[in-house]
Amino acid sequence: MSDHLRVVHGDATPEEIAALVAVLATRHARPTPSVTPAAQSWRNPARSMRNPPAPGKSAWRMSAQP
Repeated sequence: MSDHLRVVHGDATPEEIAALVAVLATRHARPTPSVTPAAQSWRNPARSMRNPPAPGKSAWRMSAQP
C-alpha cells in the first residue's frame, strides 16, 4: 500500500479500496466547462410566430386574428 492511503482499522478488500479511491478522485475533480453555448431565445425565428388557438368557448374568434 502507498503512503497516501492507509487502512488504520479493519481489513479492507482491494475492491473496497478501489471504490474509496474512485469516490475521492471524483469528489476533487474539476468540472469540465460546457462547450456548447447557451441558447439565445431572442434570435429564435419561432418567437415571432403566434401560438395556435387553444380549444375553448371563443377559439373561433381567435382563429381569425393575426
